[in-house]
Amino acid sequence: MGFLMTTIIFFVAGVVASVLVRLCCNRGPSTNLFHLTLVITATVCCWMMWAIVYLAQLKPLIVPILSEGE
Repeated sequence: MGFLMTTIIFFVAGVVASVLVRLCCNRGPSTNLFHLTLVITATVCCWMMWAIVYLAQLKPLIVPILSEGE
């Protein structure tokens, strides 16, 4: 899977989680906003962690130095 496809999967997971929180934890406008903010923040943080690791492996900053015997 590529970067774009996994980004779309994270976006869909965030939307589904937001809808589920809205349906399951309906306790008033202030609490709903707090729950929605937590879900969106968690989704963005997980996506950013995945994206940083993926891009770091795609183009590493440190190139391994091979010895003559290898």
